[in-house]
Amino acid sequence: MASMIGQGVEERAPHVEDPDAPGTIVAIGLSADGLGAIRTVLGGLPTGVDASVVVVLHRSPDQSRLAKVIARRCALPVTEARSMDILERGHVYVAPPDAHLLVVDGRLRLAHTEKVSFARPSIDVLFRSVAQVYGARAIGVILSGAGADGARGLQAIRAAGGTTIVQDPKEARWGRLPREALAADGIDFTVPIAEIAPTILAVLSKSDPAPIPDAGTESP
Repeated sequence: MASMIGQGVEERAPHVEDPDAPGTIVAIGLSADGLGAIRTVLGGLPTGVDASVVVVLHRSPDQSRLAKVIARRCALPVTEARSMDILERGHVYVAPPDAHLLVVDGRLRLAHTEKVSFARPSIDVLFRSVAQVYGARAIGVILSGAGADGARGLQAIRAAGGTTIVQDPKEARWGRLPREALAADGIDFTVPIAEIAPTILAVLSKSDPAPIPDAGTESP
């Protein structure tokens, strides 16, 4: 795979698939200011997509209706994650406020432990658990937002053989979260928000997306 906007990608040894491993998962991280971004991405995924989708969005404890807001523009069923939920393909699970979301043995777990990178839920916490359980069957995505949460977790997914996708920070509403992820280097795809869903679908179908030109816009 090659980055779409000039990001260097190191060569990696082929990852040996484990036939007993779980299905594919798409893990997405962003900040509360990226509601429009997550709607765009999820709105581009068709019903029955062959992956479970888990989302961590930094938000305050009083923002408890996020799943319902996202579901209005999404063809997939969207629910707020609960401990011991079994992950289903073609379903979106959103981390609840003030709780870390993890994936353990094909189920979701919630943890009310210390904040990580000043956040709870933390993108890094989710991504690291996804890397451990899913390995090469994981797709990690970072969208618009502030802070550095998610950069290390995205590298954990990559080190496990998974695919990493970052929104082009030049066209993100808030570019720091994507920039911090890109600073760690080795990201597979850096694309505008409108191309995130097509890129996910191309990876799921094991085809290489066509190169996308630079968006050419600056973030505020």
